[in-house]
Amino acid sequence: MTMTKRWLVMMAVLLSLTGCGYNDFQRLDEATKSAWSEVLNQYQRRADLVPNIVATVKGQANFEQETLTKVVEARAKATSIQVTPETLNNPEAFNKFQQAQGELTGALSRLMVVAERYPELQANQAFRDLRVTLEGTENRITVARNRYIQTVQEYNVLARSFPTNLTAMVFSYSPKPNFTVQNEAQISTPPTVDFSAPKK
Repeated sequence: MTMTKRWLVMMAVLLSLTGCGYNDFQRLDEATKSAWSEVLNQYQRRADLVPNIVATVKGQANFEQETLTKVVEARAKATSIQVTPETLNNPEAFNKFQQAQGELTGALSRLMVVAERYPELQANQAFRDLRVTLEGTENRITVARNRYIQTVQEYNVLARSFPTNLTAMVFSYSPKPNFTVQNEAQISTPPTVDFSAPKK
């Protein structure tokens, strides 16, 4: 009789666990880690391109040294941040990493804008190839980030919805940080449109 009761209790516990979302948390946690690894992979691909871009641009006489210095410094900062699996659960560390990557994105964008002023550089086949590779990498970063955002959204909805939020509380599954827009205030301000005739 006691053995039957134990078996029934174990079955009840197992059945309750299937409805509590525990397995879904495990699946989505692994999915977010996998998506995050792809984001890191694409950021590393971009970081590996930077020395070649800088070396190619340095060959251009009179190229603006300050722009190159900012790219090199931004890359050094972005690659110096140690990213661990815990970064996904630490909003402060995640934000620090995101800011460093944003600075590198900005520095590379400025470099490409400045490069437009140098026809000889634009005619350089190696620079053109690197530019195309960089553009492709930026697109890959966008795709990887979008996948990560979607996966985190699924995880966070599970962590905050009833009854799975009870499982989240029991096992300390807190919502994961997600990518944010660095200049949110700036882009949320509507542009000023003036249709009046220009003053002469």
